[in-house]
Amino acid sequence: MVSKAVTPEDVRDWTPDDALGSPGEFPFTRGIYTTMYRGRLWTMRQYAGFGSAAESNRRFRYLIDQGVSGLSVAFDLPTQIGYDSDHTLARGEVGRVGVAIDSVEDMSLLFDRIPLDRVSTSMTINATAIILLALYVAAARRKGVEPHATAGTVQNDILKEYVARGTYIFPPRPSLRIVTDVIAYCGAELPGWHPISISGYHIREAGATAIQEVAFTFAHAIAYVEAALEAGLDVNVFGRRLSFFFAAHNDFLEEIAKFRAARRLWARLMHDRFGANDARAQQLRFHTQTAGSTLTAQQPDNNIVRVALQAMAAVLGGTQSLHCNGRDEALGLPTETSAQIALRTQQVIAAETGVANTVDPVAGSYAIESLTDAIEQGATALLDQIAEGGGTLAAIERGAIQRQIQESAYRDQQAVDNGDRLVVGVNRSTDDAPLNMEVLRIDPSVEHDQRKRVAHLRASRDETKMRQALDGVTRSARDDTNLVPPIITAVEAMATVGEIADTLRAVFGEYREEGV
Repeated sequence: MVSKAVTPEDVRDWTPDDALGSPGEFPFTRGIYTTMYRGRLWTMRQYAGFGSAAESNRRFRYLIDQGVSGLSVAFDLPTQIGYDSDHTLARGEVGRVGVAIDSVEDMSLLFDRIPLDRVSTSMTINATAIILLALYVAAARRKGVEPHATAGTVQNDILKEYVARGTYIFPPRPSLRIVTDVIAYCGAELPGWHPISISGYHIREAGATAIQEVAFTFAHAIAYVEAALEAGLDVNVFGRRLSFFFAAHNDFLEEIAKFRAARRLWARLMHDRFGANDARAQQLRFHTQTAGSTLTAQQPDNNIVRVALQAMAAVLGGTQSLHCNGRDEALGLPTETSAQIALRTQQVIAAETGVANTVDPVAGSYAIESLTDAIEQGATALLDQIAEGGGTLAAIERGAIQRQIQESAYRDQQAVDNGDRLVVGVNRSTDDAPLNMEVLRIDPSVEHDQRKRVAHLRASRDETKMRQALDGVTRSARDDTNLVPPIITAVEAMATVGEIADTLRAVFGEYREEGV
């Protein structure tokens, strides 16, 4: 983004007191904690999940042994959109892009021999987030761990599914109700959980610019805050538990500035727009993942360098937790070796570079501060545009946000195709060397075995008890009482993910996207 010599003129209207403050103080440009990484390093997560619950459990335990301080779970597509592994629409997808979870039996196996009262778990799940959270609570109880002693994050960000990913089930408005039910339940019963992780990552992966990533993420966040307020929740209470999820992309300085601008803008939105006066409710807490869309199938070892630079940008930007992608993720799910290299990347940054010894070491840089201002101003202009058009839901329903992301993605691909944006190994410094890398492949028997597990569950459970529990979910969906408790009851009665999702489909209907 910076393409000139930056001078004091570029920050002539900039004053440290207004723009920066001190670390740990409003507007939190320099970080949400006074000592930042001098007091505690960011949480080192590795995103994992594939095949069966047993296979994923082995990978989780391997990562914990290698020094991971938090787990991050990927679920397969059928689980994400509420279909059991034996559903006709699940064929060929079971365990392919994440782990297959159909029931509390699978969730218990997924976390076998993992201390849920000592490990923080992040679950990348949205349309069925309320069901997977219920499964986690039930699995913890089975292990003798009180749910209030567990900690983690459930993504639960359905609005970005309509604009960037597509793994939605229900229409936007009932989906918002489900989100606020999770927020309310976690506030009352699961104090260690962040009940939502509002995701700019997938927006950026779909083709958005850095400014659009911040703006559209916050547009969704504003809608969630408004929905929570309408449900009678206190912004100074639930605001403390909101979390965010951003991408770390290739433009090193722009990414550092993006994180700093986002932190400042969110603090001002919460304070000025929603009246949050609790400092923790004003703070932007976020997880970062390096950008999968920047990885190349050509010369995949180059991806190690890309990931390292992106991770460094996230650290210099002040992230609270970080996941590094594997070098082979343009080819398939990461192998164990690639996952270890990705984790070691974070560990080298933390232990050997010295960047964690200074709080916000980039503060005061002409380039960084002018970029921070520019990103905040650009994101604010987009938010104003969305508000003038009737708000976030209206913008989603008429395709306005989707259209802007698609146009940005098209322009970026054009730049690669015509050589205006260089990608080493793709349109610069290419070679014809054959690919010589192990690729993780999912055994087709996973789907067969998972279908058998579902059949066995259905044959061995108390069907009357399970049906009564699903009736409780239906009643709650219709009378607007919180859905989490009856769904926990249902999963403990051995109802499956698909059966609970179908129960909610019968009340809320399914969403069908209009062409954009």
